[in-house]
Amino acid sequence: MSQSRGIWEGSGKQDITERAILNVTLEVLRGTTKVMEDRAEQETRLGRGFWRAVGEVVNSNAATDFLSATSSDPVYHFDSERVDGSIGMLRQFWTQIVLSVRAKEYQSARYSLGQLFHSLQDFYSHSNWVEIGKRSVYLHLLQPEEPAIPVAKEDTPTCMECFTATCRNNLLPAVTNTQENSNLLTTGYFSTSPRKPKGKCSHGGVMDISTFLSARGGINKDSTSPLFSPHHYLHVEAVTLATEATLTVLRDLKDTVGHKAFLKLFSVKQVPALVFVIDTTGSMFEEITAARLRAYSIIQSKAESARQPGTFVLVPFHDPEVGPVFEADDPNSFMQHMENLMALGGGDEPEMCFSAIQLALTHSPPLSEIFVFTDASPKDAHLFDTVKALALEKQSKITFLLTEDPIYTTGLKRMRKKRRIKEPLSPDRFSLYSALSSLSGGLTIFTTNSDIHRASTIVEDNTAIDKVTLLHVESDKYLMSVHSFRVDSSVKDVILRITGTMTECILTSPSGQNQSLLRAHGPLAELEHFQGLYRVSLSPPVEPGQWKLQAKSDGHLTFNVIADSSVDFLYYFATVNNKTHPGLAKVKGSPVAGFPAFLVLAVTGLTSGNKVSFSHATLLGAEGESLQQVKLNPSSSSSYISEELVGLVDPVPKAPFCVRITGQDSRGNTMERVSTEIVQPTRVQIQVLSVPHLAPGHSTKVDFEILNHGPARLFNLTADDDCGYLQMRVSHGFPVEEQGSFHGQVYLLTPATAQAGMTVTLTLTVHAFNSPDSNYAVVYLTVVPPDPDTSPPSCSAARIVSDCPAICNESSWSVSVVLSDNGRSGLAALQLQKGEGVLTLFHSPPLPKHSFEEVQPGPEQQQVHKNKTTIGHHQHHHHHAQLRTGEPPFNVSQWALGSSQPLWVRYTSSCCSSQAEMLVWDTAGNMKRCHMTSGQQWKQRETSTEASGTEQTTLTGFIFILGLLGSLLM
Repeated sequence: MSQSRGIWEGSGKQDITERAILNVTLEVLRGTTKVMEDRAEQETRLGRGFWRAVGEVVNSNAATDFLSATSSDPVYHFDSERVDGSIGMLRQFWTQIVLSVRAKEYQSARYSLGQLFHSLQDFYSHSNWVEIGKRSVYLHLLQPEEPAIPVAKEDTPTCMECFTATCRNNLLPAVTNTQENSNLLTTGYFSTSPRKPKGKCSHGGVMDISTFLSARGGINKDSTSPLFSPHHYLHVEAVTLATEATLTVLRDLKDTVGHKAFLKLFSVKQVPALVFVIDTTGSMFEEITAARLRAYSIIQSKAESARQPGTFVLVPFHDPEVGPVFEADDPNSFMQHMENLMALGGGDEPEMCFSAIQLALTHSPPLSEIFVFTDASPKDAHLFDTVKALALEKQSKITFLLTEDPIYTTGLKRMRKKRRIKEPLSPDRFSLYSALSSLSGGLTIFTTNSDIHRASTIVEDNTAIDKVTLLHVESDKYLMSVHSFRVDSSVKDVILRITGTMTECILTSPSGQNQSLLRAHGPLAELEHFQGLYRVSLSPPVEPGQWKLQAKSDGHLTFNVIADSSVDFLYYFATVNNKTHPGLAKVKGSPVAGFPAFLVLAVTGLTSGNKVSFSHATLLGAEGESLQQVKLNPSSSSSYISEELVGLVDPVPKAPFCVRITGQDSRGNTMERVSTEIVQPTRVQIQVLSVPHLAPGHSTKVDFEILNHGPARLFNLTADDDCGYLQMRVSHGFPVEEQGSFHGQVYLLTPATAQAGMTVTLTLTVHAFNSPDSNYAVVYLTVVPPDPDTSPPSCSAARIVSDCPAICNESSWSVSVVLSDNGRSGLAALQLQKGEGVLTLFHSPPLPKHSFEEVQPGPEQQQVHKNKTTIGHHQHHHHHAQLRTGEPPFNVSQWALGSSQPLWVRYTSSCCSSQAEMLVWDTAGNMKRCHMTSGQQWKQRETSTEASGTEQTTLTGFIFILGLLGSLLM
């Protein structure tokens, strides 16, 4: 939901971005899935993680209009004729995205991708590209070797006066000339910085004060309304080009990083990550064994699933050591690592648990289930706020399986073989664990060594595919507490988990049938009881309707009901931005109590045959009580697979709450879904004003601002990062006036050895003294080399042999190509993407019979050629490799004499297949798409109109290029 300056309204940036990601994702799936599914079925099975990932890109796109560091900077919006700066920034974003994906830092890659899309889409609505008659995308924006169009100079007038809301023909002839060699680019000036020179075009519309300066009017095509867009009548054309440009970037990204990494980037059909944080001190033998067996069982069940492989993360810890983190996509290597995990050593009782959880959160994807096995309290309690912020930001649940330490006596962990007096440990020692699991929507289970294996069945429950929550509530009542949940026709395999110790519990079905849950068997459910956990499976078929639970306990209870269903939801809070960019801006961190905010929800997993309508959301208090009901209305971005709903929360409650949505399924049954994490409203905000990239060997400043929505008071700021780059970690206090603000900075020093593409997760938390008010901000900073290689390889035709007769299957055509890298990195790999022929690679220029005989290098290059030929003879001069469509990329750097040297290839195909496409990568990750056609096809292409919007280099139909090799080998 990003109605902001830029392309918006019915075909907004959100819509363009979502549809483009969806379309290219389905293209990838169709190319990698053996079993054919129709489009609707594939869309339904993309998974909740996919829509969360898409939402991150969309929100990053929208945030460019709202962050103070980017909202007024013309470079981010192709404003004020800062075209060269905008192009440079686009290419920097592309480099960051590729580096991040290759480093498996998918969250930061999505952030950069959203920023890239914002600027790219703005180009077509803020420039005169449409007005000069262009109907294909501007390839030069991201491909430096493609032709560039000059930008109007500062003293060149570009617009004439326009005194009406709709401005037609207000561009001067100098910037509307449609002749290919006479094009001149301009973009509108916005607001007062930089000041618009006389005679230049404005962005225009009611939000732009520069529209009243000469030349009056504007040229933006952001919307279909003349109130906001003087060139509103060209909005559709701008949207069409912005859509094509977005698709082109995604297809290039897919081919640059590979299909598997592309699907990982968008969490396509991903099963929940399996994340273990395990205390490895000497008393943890049973817990490690239980975790190992559960992991094996989960891996076996996932092997039978059609979903994409999940992520496996293991973080061992004791004192003082934490880690190393073991992260794998391969289940076999993960199990091998689990097998090697040993329970050894010990020391003082507290352990470095929160440090390990912090690593688990930064190394696992959003929506993960994290399981912590320990019998010790935390030694690093100062990290609680950092870990809480990361868990809430990623919407990851943390579940603790805590066992009593049987060898804890006088404060020392002694060897297990020594005699000791068992001393039960107070649950108060684990209060921070309980608080963290409660806030994140997980569970805390106090069990024993003898029951840990059976209690760990919760791990399999939580990591199963398509699990939704029907009830999640905590109770400290000593009297009977009553709770209810609803079962609809879409759910199956309903499981109720209760942590704590109950003295009485009655389950009542919608038809009024009762069963005591303290008995193992009954007409409604089957009970498994372990120390600290009741696991109740409702007997199928589960009756739709409202189920009721009545329970009594001597202490704390947590009720959690989960079931299998594809229908779930994601949500965030947003506030109205009425500044220069009108729209809804996503709230970072916790919402502000006592002020209105919008609740924006995306309902996922809908099918065309299962019509579901959600009418309202309920904000539920700590014990399940209703704090506020919020009416939901469909937004313009809804589709049958991901319905977006918006409701006004006025005001945001002061008490903590979780969100439940209510509606009806296709059979008229009431449907409910619950998001288990706790929202903690507050009266303080922290906003990160700049998100720079990190340069190895340099210090980087990150600006932030604290906004106090309460009385004048003292605040405390704490900063932490997962790599130890912060130059000062000491928290400090500062006063902030009532409704006032505080501006500050933190500095990070990036080591010279930092790996390009790695992400540093910076967490800022702010607390008010003597008040529960607190808030957080999480920032992902990418390490980018100061001068990265952004130049893609090149491919040049040396010879095309084509004499195709009318009967195509009786002859063939071939093209001989020289590949080289224009940058510093050297060639890395190539792949035949399309075509029915064969691509042959040569170590050195082939002999005359291999089609390069007509190339005549100069005298200096002849010696290079001679040396290369000699080397080639020593390594079997005729040795070559062959590639066909469908085969994985071929690693050139390991096969050729040197990645910095040119590579010679020849493509041969039947005349029945007249086109082919080859992808070439350098070691920096830059990709070139080389389009090859037969001679006849090329002649037809020369007489056709402009090519479509995809980036391509066509190997032209000339027969000889004199001195080509000479120029390449210089």
